[in-house]
Amino acid sequence: MFTLDIDQFMFELKDGALKHIGGSNKSATAKLYDIESVDVREFGDERIKISCADDSDNTAEIALDPAEAREVARELERLEAESGVFE
Repeated sequence: MFTLDIDQFMFELKDGALKHIGGSNKSATAKLYDIESVDVREFGDERIKISCADDSDNTAEIALDPAEAREVARELERLEAESGVFE
């Protein structure tokens, strides 16, 4: 399941193209649930990409610099040691 929460965005549909109009101070949150696959790979020369997909072919990707990727790895190890969610 993929959810997208877009806070007060306005779009224009013109000649088959979707274009954001309005200020650049907007925010959005995307969430992907019930993940079926996860891929971790190099992304360019300086980033790590994590790609997750569900069984409906919805995909979420994030690109992290090495420090951010290490922090994610540390937090996962901490959670595995402290939480029952991995049992």
